[in-house]
Amino acid sequence: MTIFQGKSHKKPSGGKRRTARIKRKYELGREPTFTRIGATATKKERVLGGGQKMIVMRAEYVNLLNPKDKSCKKVKIVTVKENPANSHYVQRNIMNKGTLVQTEAGLARITSRPGQEGAINAVLVQ
Repeated sequence: MTIFQGKSHKKPSGGKRRTARIKRKYELGREPTFTRIGATATKKERVLGGGQKMIVMRAEYVNLLNPKDKSCKKVKIVTVKENPANSHYVQRNIMNKGTLVQTEAGLARITSRPGQEGAINAVLVQ
């Protein structure tokens, strides 16, 4: 079953709405990525317009920015501490934007979208 991001064919009352047109290709969605901790693995997907999108499936390292001295370095991810998107993602070590991760340098908040951008960037919290 495909994921459809267009207008619903149901009314709020539960009745059927008459379709004015068929589904369009640009209204298709995609399964969520669920980026996890592990050996680095990426995937390329074709997007609208024929371009490519890099998707991070698993990641072992994060590009960490230290706001005090404005330095950036590659640091190993230890575990997921908190995820505002879904509390169950913490148990499964799933990362997305806004996730609080424990790194070797300390706690960091992810500022990038791993399922969309192909990299994991974070800012040191402590």
